[in-house]
Amino acid sequence: PQQAPHLHLAELTASQFLDIWRHFDADGNGYIEGKELENFFQELESARKGAGVDSKKDNLGDKMKEFMHKYDKNADGKIEMAELAQILPTEENFLLCFRQHVGSSSEFMEAWRRYDTDRSGYIEANELKGFLSDLLKKANRPYDEPKLQEYTQTILRMFDMNGDGKLGLSEMSR
Repeated sequence: PQQAPHLHLAELTASQFLDIWRHFDADGNGYIEGKELENFFQELESARKGAGVDSKKDNLGDKMKEFMHKYDKNADGKIEMAELAQILPTEENFLLCFRQHVGSSSEFMEAWRRYDTDRSGYIEANELKGFLSDLLKKANRPYDEPKLQEYTQTILRMFDMNGDGKLGLSEMSR
């Protein structure tokens, strides 16, 4: 089996986080569930053992139940991207940052209209960069130009499903 990218206990960049997400969400449906969840948990456990972190329990099933109770916040039996961001030590939880500041659908549409500056019906890379810059300022998160560029590219890699280099409304709402 292919080794998971970057699964160690150092801080992950946004791009590394996305690589891990894609590795475990093998079917691309937006959740780590079923066999994907088992694979994730087994690799997490072996990474923890390799780092000298081990729990008292030997039974993998018990460990997994305990883990899901702790991290599956909505108790749906699946791990969502925001839940994974809480598990892995990510340098910048920009996704959670986004969710905190755009809670309702009316806030989402307001943000959409504000950042679709050319009224094209798409958020192009430069508009997305402006959005992320404002979001990071609002959340009091320090960033520099290369980091902002990385976040912009990562968001595009995550949500630009048709690969046109911009986000349509349905892509952005994901």
